[in-house]
Amino acid sequence: MDRHVRFERLHNFRDLGGYATADGRSVGYGTLYRSDSLSTLQGADWDRFLALGVRTVIDLRYPWEIEAKGRVPESEGLAYLNLSVEHRPYDQAEISPDVDPWRYLADRYAEVALDGAKELRRALEVIAEDGGPLVFHCASGKDRTGLLAALVLSLAGVAEDDIAADFALTELATERLRADWHAAHPGRDLVWPGYGRAPEEIIRLFLADLAAAYGSVQGYVTGHLGVDEETIDRLRARLLTS
Repeated sequence: MDRHVRFERLHNFRDLGGYATADGRSVGYGTLYRSDSLSTLQGADWDRFLALGVRTVIDLRYPWEIEAKGRVPESEGLAYLNLSVEHRPYDQAEISPDVDPWRYLADRYAEVALDGAKELRRALEVIAEDGGPLVFHCASGKDRTGLLAALVLSLAGVAEDDIAADFALTELATERLRADWHAAHPGRDLVWPGYGRAPEEIIRLFLADLAAAYGSVQGYVTGHLGVDEETIDRLRARLLTS
């Protein structure tokens, strides 16, 4: 199925519904979305967004990114939280072509998982609340967003193959993400040829690293993040349908 919700200026807005879980249920449609930056919403795109009935936006970017690029427009009844999960900024455009790019990015995800415990815990708690449809996003909807999506889907009981396939759907937006980078940085060279890419290998490496360190994703969430089992049960109850 095509999970992308079509917008003129958003490139990577997707419904996380429909994935089957180990207990025979599935993630409900129209409940949880992931996206690139919502700061570009206007006109027909804004109307389309409002029609989805989203009640909560979790913005995973740095405050300085929001100051420079803007945030989702304010709207009555729309809750907005900035939970900056990344604490060690780096410039993907400048990644050396000589390094293993997917191992490099998986290592950056590991840093987010370590440093961003407070913010990731709060994000999972908010997702577990029954407050209507929710969307979380970063700049391109790839790395920080992909990490949180992997945690949520894993906690819901979705198989790793489906989590990896969902992560790799960003590849459909790569060309537009690269075009936006070139438009925003005239005169600069895009050093890293993998910019905007999202192969399955990245998230598989990250999940394997969590399993090696904590036994499982749930072990990481309960151990390092400090999320209790009751919150995980609420998250499953909110997201899953029979």
